[in-house]
Amino acid sequence: MTFLTLLLQAPASSGIMQLVFPVAIGLVLYFFMIRPQQRKTADAKAFRESLVKGTRVVTIGGLHGLLVEVGPETVLLEVERGQRLRFDRSAVARVAGSSAAESTTAAIS
Repeated sequence: MTFLTLLLQAPASSGIMQLVFPVAIGLVLYFFMIRPQQRKTADAKAFRESLVKGTRVVTIGGLHGLLVEVGPETVLLEVERGQRLRFDRSAVARVAGSSAAESTTAAIS
């Protein structure tokens, strides 16, 4: 007998059992992929809204500098004496000196 013949002879399952598996997959996707991403996005938005003048930050491009001016959509970053660059608020990645790698290294020590 071939596999196809055995498959065709399998008994039909009830309608409720056919819905359990797709619903379970949907729940797993939501709790392990969608929900954490939403939380991460909300945290990043809250961080960018809390930026204040005088904070040392790192941009998503890796540029370190001091926030000189914070506007509603842009920030002015002083990277060196007198050198100022304007960035979108979304370009600020984190506060300088606080990265996941550094906190992991500190926890191991």
